[in-house]
Amino acid sequence: MTAAFFDILFLLLNVLFYIIIAQVILSWLFVFGVINPSSSFVRGLVDALDRITGPLYRPIRKIMPDFGGIDLSPMVLIILIMILQRVLAGVAMELGPTVFS
Repeated sequence: MTAAFFDILFLLLNVLFYIIIAQVILSWLFVFGVINPSSSFVRGLVDALDRITGPLYRPIRKIMPDFGGIDLSPMVLIILIMILQRVLAGVAMELGPTVFS
């Protein structure tokens, strides 16, 4: 039971990691004009990713100082995800070797 719980948490954190990476890359492509901003598919995809990541970035943006046009909140969130994964791995190892085998 605990193995499944930790596997699900790791899976969700990995999915969130890749969503953040996709959102960052897509926003760069959108800003630099590589992707057509008038495309409804692209606009919908950017909007969906912003709706997923926006609530996660908001508390970080309140704490972080303003760096002008540079948004470091995705990097901070990725670091927090990595820390959380390591903490979960440590807890899972303390619970027993059968969690990740």
